[in-house]
Amino acid sequence: MIKQLLLFLVIVLPFKLVGQTTVSGTVYDFDNKSFPLQHVMVKNLANSQVVSTKASGQFTIPAKIGDLLEFSSPGFHTDTLFLINLDPKIVFMPGNSTTLREVEIVSTKVNPSILAPDPFAKRYTRVATDGLQGKGNNDRAGGLLFNLGHGKYKRQQEKIRLLEERDRYQAEINAVFTEDYVSNLVKLRGDDLKNFMSLYRPPEELVKSERPFNYAYYTVKSYHAWLKLSPEDRRISSMPKLKAN
Repeated sequence: MIKQLLLFLVIVLPFKLVGQTTVSGTVYDFDNKSFPLQHVMVKNLANSQVVSTKASGQFTIPAKIGDLLEFSSPGFHTDTLFLINLDPKIVFMPGNSTTLREVEIVSTKVNPSILAPDPFAKRYTRVATDGLQGKGNNDRAGGLLFNLGHGKYKRQQEKIRLLEERDRYQAEINAVFTEDYVSNLVKLRGDDLKNFMSLYRPPEELVKSERPFNYAYYTVKSYHAWLKLSPEDRRISSMPKLKAN
């Protein structure tokens, strides 16, 4: 009898453990962390399984370690979760800043100074070339209005602003997309890690267009694309040596 029981456990238990490859959790609003979110779509990008959270914010989905879960809901930023274990998860979804929230206007008051003339405004004068100096601005008269150097100054300031903005985004990428950060997500080391980071460094325009930029989702998604490359395509070609004269 004992031998039969042991034989049953040896045969049945592995199948039971294989069948229990699921992960569960609860999704909350990031701004109101005690408010569970219903109807959040949870998708396993590895096996294309999709479930929706219940009224309590809870979900259960087939998954295994190494899978990538995607959480999406209207009015919220799409977020991802890389599974390093199958313990119960707690997910907080930030609201989409581009979504306009309803505002109720209770009362309004117009500042009377808005409709009054600006006491510091300078009088508009015309640089006349035809002897019509002193004519009113509504007269049909010729003349020139000079704006010396203003356009060039504006262009210079715009160039400076763009350079400063570019420096800010590059500094952000350098601070976040580090070897420690990437290796903790995708478990790459050595030359593989360096080649991966060179091939998939986040583009500045992409980081600029998606605010706040989800570096974890981008890194794991790029890693799955990297796995599909051939060993030759995963390596960065070395610079050719220049011949000395």
